[in-house]
Amino acid sequence: MDAPVIVVGAGPAGMMLAGELRLAGVAVVVLERLERRTGESRGLGFTARTLETFDQRGILARFGDVETSTLGHFGGLPLDFGVLDGACQAAKTVPQSVTEAHLEDWVTGLGADIRRGHEVVAVHDDGDGVDVEVRGPDGRHTLRAAYLVGCDGGRSTVRKAAGFDFPGTAATMEMYLADIKGIELKPRMIGETLPGGMVMVGPLPGGTTRIVVCERGTPPRRREGPPSFDEVAAAWQRLTGDDISAAEPVWVSAFGDATRQVTEYRRGRVILAGDSAHIHLPAGGQGMNTGIQDSVNLGWKLAAVVRGTAPPSLLDTYHSERHAVGKRLLMNTRAQGLLFLSGAEVQPLRDSLRELMAYEDVARHLAAMVSGLEISYEVGGGSHPLLGRRMPRLELTTGSGERTSSTELLRPARGVLLDLADNPRLRRRAAAWSERVDVVTARPYAPSGPDGPDGPAGPAGPAGPAGPAGATTALLIRPDGYVAWAAPGSHHDLPMALERWFGAP
Repeated sequence: MDAPVIVVGAGPAGMMLAGELRLAGVAVVVLERLERRTGESRGLGFTARTLETFDQRGILARFGDVETSTLGHFGGLPLDFGVLDGACQAAKTVPQSVTEAHLEDWVTGLGADIRRGHEVVAVHDDGDGVDVEVRGPDGRHTLRAAYLVGCDGGRSTVRKAAGFDFPGTAATMEMYLADIKGIELKPRMIGETLPGGMVMVGPLPGGTTRIVVCERGTPPRRREGPPSFDEVAAAWQRLTGDDISAAEPVWVSAFGDATRQVTEYRRGRVILAGDSAHIHLPAGGQGMNTGIQDSVNLGWKLAAVVRGTAPPSLLDTYHSERHAVGKRLLMNTRAQGLLFLSGAEVQPLRDSLRELMAYEDVARHLAAMVSGLEISYEVGGGSHPLLGRRMPRLELTTGSGERTSSTELLRPARGVLLDLADNPRLRRRAAAWSERVDVVTARPYAPSGPDGPDGPAGPAGPAGPAGPAGATTALLIRPDGYVAWAAPGSHHDLPMALERWFGAP
């Protein structure tokens, strides 16, 4: 083997996966067709769940002071994410190019082997490994890996070469996206429809303005490269009557509303993540964020299988968990597209939904859906409200009096068994997994003292692990930040949960 894992694609999903594998001690080669980053930023900002994930890995500090907000939209209709419990703000103005740069620096520091200017041209899975034919600066050569992961975007070579089915609907229209300088435009929120289509204007750092132009009735074109800015300016003038042709284009792109998802995220030793597995209309920046979350779900599982501490069947949970998430992503982006791309005929639907969103339960449901905070995995059943859901940040005090948090405990990307009741029997039962799971005895931090409002039993607020099920005595948290077992409340006992997610003792 040239490497246990080869990742194709150095975008956010590929970089995140490489980082997760390196944290687990698995060598990885990343192949990227482009010789350098483009600097383009189709994605903008990241959702609350991705912000939490970056914080759990210690990456968030690399971004400096990130502007966050609870304000968002669903299909162009304003939505306040503050209705959700806990810290649910999203980063709004971080260009994808900045995210990619920080992720690459992080992954490089972890020792990943990133090879730019290497294009994959053929893939062969023989059951014992995967041969990857590559065209690079020194000609063609073949690399071999135990597993190959395609993170190479919507036109994925890996997906096509490995024969994945990719059903869905083809694009019905073409839209333009451009970052421009040298001209002032009044902000226009997404969803501000015009008689002939929709436009959006948003300020970016450095005096740059992001514009999106959707002219209804424009069929998608087969392009060999990006559209000219003249095309974008002409469409803008037809829709708004304004002339922006004097602006300086930083970069220009075209995209459509195609919606597709592979039927399986893994075929043998070939796995897909991010846009390679699902494409959709951009709505709320969910694509990049879902790709990053795909990689965080996959990374620790693939590493455990490669290292031999877990059976290959653990990889089946990657498909079962993330395919369902991708399916809902496609559903909600199609629904949003109908709202902000359609004409006056959809206005009654917009008005009706706006009325419904005034109800907190509806607003909470939609906000959780598009922020990635609604996700719940099947982990064995039980009554505890956090089972299968992401672990919110919980401030803790260890037995030695040190301050920490559930977020900081996940920095090494290992499993965490949180003993909140100083239970020696619990720790003894988990001892056989000590090389894979960190056992931490602590109690929720009570800033008002042991008799204060937070108390020793659990944190205040509905987002805490005590929740409506009563005081929590223990939590088993997977490396991706999701709760796999809780006491009281889980149907399975602790050793069963440990073996399911971390292999035999």
